[in-house]
Amino acid sequence: MTTPSRDLATGLVSALSATTTGTRPGTSTGPGSAPTDGPARVVIDLDLPGATISRHLYGHFAEHLGRCIYEGFFVGEDSPIPNTRGIRDDVVAALRALRIPNLRWPGGCFADDYHWKDGIGPREERPRMVNSHWGDIVEDNSFGTHEFMDLVELLDTEAYVNGNVGSGTVAEMSEWIEYLTRADDSPMASLRRENGRDEPWKVPFFGIGNEAWGCGGNMRAEDYAALARQYSTYVRDQGGDPGNTVTRIAAGASDDDFAWTEALMRGVKNLEGRDGEAGPYQAISMHYYTMSGPWEDKGSATEFSQEEWYRTLSRAARAEELVARHSTVMDHYDPHKKVGLVFDEWGTWWNVEPGTNPGFLYQQNTVRDALVASIHFDGFHRHADRLIMANIAQTVNVLQAMILTDPESGALVLTPTYHVFAMNAGHQDARALAAHVLLPEEPAEVDGRALPMISASASTTGATALVSLSNLDAAEPRTLVLDLRGRPVTGHTAQVLTGASSAAHNTPEQPDAVAPTELADVRELEHEGRLEVTLPPHSFATVELQLGE
Repeated sequence: MTTPSRDLATGLVSALSATTTGTRPGTSTGPGSAPTDGPARVVIDLDLPGATISRHLYGHFAEHLGRCIYEGFFVGEDSPIPNTRGIRDDVVAALRALRIPNLRWPGGCFADDYHWKDGIGPREERPRMVNSHWGDIVEDNSFGTHEFMDLVELLDTEAYVNGNVGSGTVAEMSEWIEYLTRADDSPMASLRRENGRDEPWKVPFFGIGNEAWGCGGNMRAEDYAALARQYSTYVRDQGGDPGNTVTRIAAGASDDDFAWTEALMRGVKNLEGRDGEAGPYQAISMHYYTMSGPWEDKGSATEFSQEEWYRTLSRAARAEELVARHSTVMDHYDPHKKVGLVFDEWGTWWNVEPGTNPGFLYQQNTVRDALVASIHFDGFHRHADRLIMANIAQTVNVLQAMILTDPESGALVLTPTYHVFAMNAGHQDARALAAHVLLPEEPAEVDGRALPMISASASTTGATALVSLSNLDAAEPRTLVLDLRGRPVTGHTAQVLTGASSAAHNTPEQPDAVAPTELADVRELEHEGRLEVTLPPHSFATVELQLGE
C-alpha cells in the first residue's frame, strides 16, 4: 500500500533530474560510448551563491567494528607503531590533513549494545562485553569515552556521540551527556574528574539511538518516535554554557522509508513559526548504502564488469533522490527548515575481501568507490539548505574507508575515496553554486534511472570558486566546457584523480596507484569566461577558479 509519505514525494525523481541536468536532442549512445554531438557544457552563475555547504557534510564514522577502532585508530601505548596515548599518529595526521569536521562514535549497531560506564576508569578494571553484531568477538572496552574524546581533540574535530536506546535507559543517556559536558560538581562531573578529566568536553551532536527499525530495537516508527521524544528530553544542555549546546539527532529511516521520516516529523514541536528552536530533537537521520548486487551478494570491491560499474554509479546517484524525497516530507511539516537532515551512514558495501573475517566488513577501495563519493557530494551540495551533516561509513578499515592499515606490516594506505575528500575540501562552509550540466546526448537508463555521464557541482568562497567534475564513462574521455558567468575568472588550477583501470586501487606496495595529479588538459577559449576541460575515463577532477570583482 502506498503511504502518505510516498505520495508526498511522487514524481521527485524526474523533477530532480530536470533541475540538475539538461540535454540537447541527440541519439542516445549509452554508457561507455562517446558523445554524439560536441562537448558537454556546465553552466555556472558565479554571482548567484545559494545555501552554505556545511563542513559537517564531510563527516566521518568510527564504529567498534572489525579493525576500525582497534588496529585502526587505537593500537595501545605499548605498540611499536608511533602513537600518542595509544592512538596512531599517522592516522591522526592523515585525517587532520582532510580537516575532518566531525567523527561519529561508537556506532552504528554497536551503539545500542554499548553501556558507556563500562568504558571508563582504569582499563584493567573495565568489564568485557560481546560484540554480537560484528564478528561475535569479546570487546574489552579499552577504548571508551576518554579515549574517544582524546582522539577528537587530537584530530581537532567535533564529537558526534551516539547513545543507546535499544538496550539502554533514559537515565543512562542523561548521565552520559552530564559526564561529558557538565562543568560544576554534579555527580557525573565529579566522576569524570575522578577518572582524570577536569574540564568538560564539547559534544555538539548526540544521536538518540541507531537504526531503531532494525538492529536498534526492531521498533515500529510510532513507537520509536515516542521514545525519541522521551530520550531527547533528557539529553540536556548542561550548566547553561551557550558554547556547549547539543543538537539531538533522532534515528531516522533506511532507504525509502518515508513513513518513518513522517512519523518523526509529526513528533517535533515548534515548527509553526520562524522563531525558536525545534524540539525535543533538532535533526533526523537517514541511511543508504550503495552496492552492485542484492544484499545477499553485494558484489566484489575489485572485480566487476562494466555493467556492474554503471549499475553501481546509478545506485549512488539514487542517494540524492532519497535526500530530496525525505526533504519533501520534512518540508510538509517544517517549511522553515528548523529540523536538519543528517545522512550519517552512506557509502559502498561490498562482499568482504577473501580470507578476512566476514563480520569485520573489510573491503578494498577503487576508482569506482571514489566516483561513488563524488556523486554523493554533488548531490549533498545541491541540498545544503536541508542537509546539515553526513558521515561516510567508515573511516578506517571498514566499508568505504578513508584509510586502510596493513595488519602485518602496519603500513598505512590512503584510499581513492580519501583523495576525493581532500580534493573537495574547499567546498566546506562555502556557498553552493548551481551547476547546470547540458549534455550532447540523451542519458541512458541504468537500473531504472537516467545516468548522465557527467556529474558536477560548484561552490564559492570570496575570491575563489571550486568546481567538481566526474566522468562516469568507464572507457572514454569526455570533453566539456565550463561556461562561467557573472564574475570574471582571473586564473585557474586543476587536479584529476583516476587510475590505470576503473578497478585501480592503492596497496602498501603501490600506495599511489590512484592519487591526484595536475590536470593539464584545461584550455581557455576565445569566448570570455569559458574553459574547455578534457576528463580521462573513470575520473574525478576539481578546478579551482580565481575570481575578479
